[in-house]
Amino acid sequence: QVQLVESGGGLAQPGGSLGLSCVGSGMIFSNYVMNWYRQTPGAQHEILASIANPGSNPAYADSVKGRFAISRDNAKNIVYLQINNLKPEDTGVYYCNARFRERDYWGQGTQVTVSS
Repeated sequence: QVQLVESGGGLAQPGGSLGLSCVGSGMIFSNYVMNWYRQTPGAQHEILASIANPGSNPAYADSVKGRFAISRDNAKNIVYLQINNLKPEDTGVYYCNARFRERDYWGQGTQVTVSS
């Protein structure tokens, strides 16, 4: 049974940084493309970043390029999302997603709130 557990969210000030983590279990982690999504109030899930394998070029939504960085450690079954220069519009629930052969798995989400 695939499980994804996010951590690292919380309250942060504009201009600050946060690091999110997502640990996978019950899966061959390296087989999965790992993605981070964000759900904001009244909006659909927005894909933020995607990484196939360590060393491959990650993909980012235009809205977060230059501020977000995704990385993964297959030995630890972890995917990370570093968020820099936080903005109030980054507020939302951040979800880890694992995708393999059109199968999607989701974590429970972690809340990020950016406010002064």
